[in-house]
Amino acid sequence: MKAVILAAGRGTRMRHLTRNQPKPMIDVGKQSILESILTSIRDAGISHFIVVTGYFANLIEDHFGDGARFGMNIRYVRQAVQDGTGSALHLVKDAVGDEDFFMSFGDIMTSLENYPRMIHGFQESPGDMALSVKWVDDPSRGAAVYVDDSGRVTQIIEKPEPGTSTSHWNNAGLFVFTPVIFDYTARLTKSPRGEYELTEAIGRMVDDGRMVRAIELSGVWGDMGTPEDVEWMAKLLADRGGRL
Repeated sequence: MKAVILAAGRGTRMRHLTRNQPKPMIDVGKQSILESILTSIRDAGISHFIVVTGYFANLIEDHFGDGARFGMNIRYVRQAVQDGTGSALHLVKDAVGDEDFFMSFGDIMTSLENYPRMIHGFQESPGDMALSVKWVDDPSRGAAVYVDDSGRVTQIIEKPEPGTSTSHWNNAGLFVFTPVIFDYTARLTKSPRGEYELTEAIGRMVDDGRMVRAIELSGVWGDMGTPEDVEWMAKLLADRGGRL
């Protein structure tokens, strides 16, 4: 299985931290966000990566190179215009081929056990995709995920207005996809935010009756969206000796 990491964005909410570097290269503790993600997935048994770069792409590509010194094999695909996660994922279609693959957003940090949890959970209960979820007070920063009693996703709503969601499940940013996802990313149109949204592609899969299964993450989880998120995660890592 290959792993795809979406690491093309700037992260405008990071303010000064992304003035001269992409968000995934921000240091959190002794590693950048991206290095933490890559090494955690490597330790879960995946060694071949496709990293989608964009904003300051050269800083990521020059630092990690072909991945050999990190014990992995890395291939890069550039997103020339940062116009959404759906279009970013569609760019890797040829690189992924006809196999199932793991995917992570390039700003999600979580406990190490969640990477094999996602992979094994998908393999034990195959479907069209597995979607990670985390219980939060209000999923308005991410995407609200509605799940039935069997664990099947019935609806997903990107960035609902604060206080409006009746679900506490948040899209946690780790996925396992079958290649069928590319049938849906190919048909995306721009959202009101002016982006091709991966959430919309997943929503259409759900509407078509595709099996989209939710897998709850355990332990620590954080979306590194703001300087305050980075500060919180750095302190947590320091308290835990550098490991999640």
